[in-house]
Amino acid sequence: MPVGNRSIVGMKDYIHYHRVNGGSDLILSEGFYAEYEFKPHYHLDYHIGLVLDGVQRQQFQGQSVLLGPGCISVMPPGEVHDGSGYDRNAYRMRTFRISPALLADNVSELTGKLLQPFFAGKMVEDAQLASQLVKLFDSIQQPDKLDTMAVEQAWLSLFEPLWQRLSVVKPQVVSGGLSLQELQRVRDYCDEYLADKISLEQLATLCGLSRYQFLRRFERSTGLTPHNWLTQLRLEKACLLLRQPEFSLTQIALRVGFYDQSHFIRSFRKGYGIAPSQY
Repeated sequence: MPVGNRSIVGMKDYIHYHRVNGGSDLILSEGFYAEYEFKPHYHLDYHIGLVLDGVQRQQFQGQSVLLGPGCISVMPPGEVHDGSGYDRNAYRMRTFRISPALLADNVSELTGKLLQPFFAGKMVEDAQLASQLVKLFDSIQQPDKLDTMAVEQAWLSLFEPLWQRLSVVKPQVVSGGLSLQELQRVRDYCDEYLADKISLEQLATLCGLSRYQFLRRFERSTGLTPHNWLTQLRLEKACLLLRQPEFSLTQIALRVGFYDQSHFIRSFRKGYGIAPSQY
C-alpha cells in the first residue's frame, strides 16, 4: 500500500522509545504497526500522537475515529482508548509522552496561573501544526543539533496553538458507575498497595459494595474490568521506574506487583509491543 512517496508494504512491526535528556517528563516514541494492535488501555501521562503514513483507527469516549497524516491525537491520563490499523492496513506513528507536571508548567507559562488542567481526549485536524510537531520530533531526536533551551522554546511555541484547541474539563460521574470519591479511594488504595496482591473483594469493600456490584459499576465508570485496569496501572508505574537506571527488571516487577520478572516481561510486551529493556 503506497502512501505518499513511501511504500510500507512488507515492513514489520517496530517500536522505538527515546527519553529526552535522560529525564522522565518527555519521552518520544515512534512505531510502525503492521500486525500489533493496542487493546483498550490508558496512560498516566498525556499522549500527543501523529500518524505519518497510513491510518490508525481509535475508539474512545464511545466513538470510533480515524487518525491520518495532518491529524493530532491528544489523550489525557486515564482516558481509555485502543489503536489499530484501519481496514487491516499498516501505519506509522510518532508520539510525545508528556508528564502531567510538564503540561501543568506549560499551561502556567501561558496563563500566568498555577493550574492542574484536565483536557478531554480530542482529535485535532491541523496539517500545519502536525507538520511542525513532526519537525520538532526530528530535532529532539538529534540532541547535538538542538540544546535544552531551544527544545523548551520550540515546544512552548507549538503547545500554545494546540492548547487553544483543547477543552479543560472536570471529571464527571458516569450514570450507574462509581462516585468520584469511590474511584479516588480505589486509586489511592492501589497506589499504596501496588506491590501486594489486591483482590476484588478488597476493592469492593472500600466502596461498601458486593464484588458483583463493584465489578459492574467499576467497568461502567472506567471502561475496563478491575483486573485489566490494575494491570495497566502496574505497567504504567513500571514505565516510570524504567526511567530510573538504579532499578533492575526484577526489582521493578516486584515493586509494581508482578509475580516475577518473566510475568512482568510478558505483560509489558503484550501491553506495549516491546520488552521493558527496550523502553
